[in-house]
Amino acid sequence: MAINYFNRYIWLIEVINRHGHISRKDISDLWARSTLNELGESYLPERTFHNHISSIFDTFGIEIKCDRSLGYYIANSDDIKGDEIRKWLMQSLSLNNLLNESHNMRDSIIFEEVPSSEKYLSAIIEAIRDRKALEITHQGFTKEYSTTFEAEPYCLRQFKQRWYMVAKTAASDKPRIYGLDRIKELRRTSRSYKIPKKFTAKGYFKDLYGACIEDSKYAEEVEIKVDKSQVHYFNSLKLHESQTPIEETSDYTIFRYHIVPTYDFTQELLSKSDSIEVLKPQWYRNEIKNTIKKMLKRYKD
Repeated sequence: MAINYFNRYIWLIEVINRHGHISRKDISDLWARSTLNELGESYLPERTFHNHISSIFDTFGIEIKCDRSLGYYIANSDDIKGDEIRKWLMQSLSLNNLLNESHNMRDSIIFEEVPSSEKYLSAIIEAIRDRKALEITHQGFTKEYSTTFEAEPYCLRQFKQRWYMVAKTAASDKPRIYGLDRIKELRRTSRSYKIPKKFTAKGYFKDLYGACIEDSKYAEEVEIKVDKSQVHYFNSLKLHESQTPIEETSDYTIFRYHIVPTYDFTQELLSKSDSIEVLKPQWYRNEIKNTIKKMLKRYKD
């Protein structure tokens, strides 16, 4: 039932956002025709409607108000435009909901599958909102057996078709990252917890690419040389927010990053290895070189 309500919230956000201002009657009329209206309700009950508005604010920080002459509208839309998380919610989740409403468009737009997002995402979001610990049964890809433990979720991150949860457990003195697709079971507990005041999701991932942390590595200056054929790609979609061009010629551009050279970042660079060259630091250049040598051995006839 939680997933059903979650989809209803997204539907209501999308409807109001799309219209700018919309009357209560028009919202009910649209709900009567919505595919999410599994009970076939002829209107959206008043109490349910206002409960949805309250839950939307608690969950997403999106404030819906009513102007008597114009109808319902999103009061803090300007704040949303400057907030990456809420802007993403408005864009991607609303688009997904719109496609659910438009079955004839399903063969015209292809999305990447995101494993386990629907099964656990809403439960984790609600746990973060309510500051309630979760009991999780988790099994990493390299582990033979699963383990069950309590986790205090701090934030969520999506990366390359997968959702990840940053959470604190009793087994570690700092939060760790857990893939949602590796969770076997999840149950909300009644135990409350507090997220440290200094913690922010953006700050936690500031020097990271992807969703991988390696305790032995730290953020440092990484420089890569990019062939002219790929420079526009790098400029249009930065690998990391710290990306800065420090040398530009007609044949190449050198970009500098302040980043932790983790496995995820290395894999991204290797996927572009025919058009980029790691220049600094020297130890990282050597690491990339050794990896490429190992790759070449696999292709010897």
